[in-house]
Amino acid sequence: MDATVKQNDRIGVLEELLNERYSVRAFLPKEVDRATIEHLLTTAQRTASWCNSQPWQVIIASGEAKERFRQLIYTEASGGLGDDYDFTPPREYVGVYLERRRESGFQLYNTLGIARGDRSAYARQALENYNFFGAPHVAIIHTNEPLGIYGAIDCGAYVSNFMLAAQALGLGTIPQAALARHSGLIRRHFNLPDDRRVVCGISFGYADDAHKVNSYRTSRASVAETVTFADE
Repeated sequence: MDATVKQNDRIGVLEELLNERYSVRAFLPKEVDRATIEHLLTTAQRTASWCNSQPWQVIIASGEAKERFRQLIYTEASGGLGDDYDFTPPREYVGVYLERRRESGFQLYNTLGIARGDRSAYARQALENYNFFGAPHVAIIHTNEPLGIYGAIDCGAYVSNFMLAAQALGLGTIPQAALARHSGLIRRHFNLPDDRRVVCGISFGYADDAHKVNSYRTSRASVAETVTFADE
């Protein structure tokens, strides 16, 4: 096979996975078999990291363990408790970042028929994070505290590869910073050492393609909007 043709085939697979992937907010109750999950994890483990530190550790909660965790974190969130991120969340969205955030949010609300400005409905939908959107599995990604923000960055790369591997295996995912808002509960519930820092969660399983919440797709900025070429 011609080298150029092979390269085009390989980049084509990556483009297909990236274009297909979206944040799934309704899952089928069907569980993913252990062999498929382990295949996903083995693939994601090839993620690059600073000095090959591979700082991510992953908890996969399924079955009754997932349900116990769901009940605990949903109760805390719905009661207005928690709010103990290990990493400082965005202070403010301004300019184009605010515009993109609003566009994404309104796409979600419009798809679900939630009226603009209905804050109680917004809050109810946000709480679905803590039901894992009905996913049969949830992954918790955590890192080593002494590695600081760069350990979290490496985990971000891992999260991206986790989602792409899942997509290739026919699974849906949604990365959730919302779960990290309850890092204290997560550390206590899963008996994590004090030096572990929660980055995010990923709910995953088989997407419910018939659910309307999975029918919209967010936009992407152009290369011209995000890249500066310094040639001279």
